[in-house]
Amino acid sequence: MRPSSRPSPRERIAEAARTLAEAGVPTPGVDARLLAAHVLGVAPLEVGFAQPAGDFEARYAEVVRRRAAREPLQHITGSAPFGLLDLAVGPGVFIPRPETELLAEWAVREVGGVDKLQPLVVDLGTGTGALALTVATRCPHARVIAVEKSPAAREYARRNAEAVGARVEIVAGDMTDPQLLSELRGRVDVVVTNPPYVPETGELDPEVYRDPHEAVFSGADGMREIRGLIPVASGLLAPGGALGIEHDDTTSGAVRSLLLADASLTAVTPLEDLAGRQRFVTASKVTANQPTEDPWPAPSTTA
Repeated sequence: MRPSSRPSPRERIAEAARTLAEAGVPTPGVDARLLAAHVLGVAPLEVGFAQPAGDFEARYAEVVRRRAAREPLQHITGSAPFGLLDLAVGPGVFIPRPETELLAEWAVREVGGVDKLQPLVVDLGTGTGALALTVATRCPHARVIAVEKSPAAREYARRNAEAVGARVEIVAGDMTDPQLLSELRGRVDVVVTNPPYVPETGELDPEVYRDPHEAVFSGADGMREIRGLIPVASGLLAPGGALGIEHDDTTSGAVRSLLLADASLTAVTPLEDLAGRQRFVTASKVTANQPTEDPWPAPSTTA
């Protein structure tokens, strides 16, 4: 580079990647490019062809500084991709993770197999609306109800529903409340949930602690909310209805044990994420004269 020339966006990105790497950001090159695309107002693949405005360097330096301080990338850009959706996020709402897309796909398949004109779906703890909106956009014939306790998160869910033009009923409620949606008991075809499930710890990446604490952590073992929501979900399900729960990769056996303890549930099955970790458990509500079964017994908890 000649001394008098101004660094190109590509050179600034390389410099930013080094800064982010030194700060411990796990994906410094990717984040540096995504931040540049955000400032330039272009797609990431178009960064190398964009003509930066005069204030690019100052604006880019500021967002790189924020990311180096371990502010989540999604809080800086204001959005998070989730499947085919681009969801508004920010302080006060949980940032959806890519692995949850597998649970969303499971829910879409289950809804597609329901032999009704209007399947009924409930998303417990909707947050940004990621699961509910995926189902609503992919299965527009379904009635989708999204339950969320946090007022801030409900507002994000409303914004996202309006942005994608999806019909979702957003309801204030606690996923562990035995009276939740009592008027729908025994009528719901699919219940899906990505609840708080991380064991209380101070050893995670700094970005995790920027999410609302109550949306991430769930007691010492990560199971508090799951224990509370299973009887609620079981009561809501219609005979033959399906339940899908995301959980920590250390608690698959514990979740299965809880589901097996509910005599009204059957076909308790673990599902793996793309890394081969058991991260989801599904079950279905028994139908008349159907015995319970467990093709995947939970591990013994005795020594």
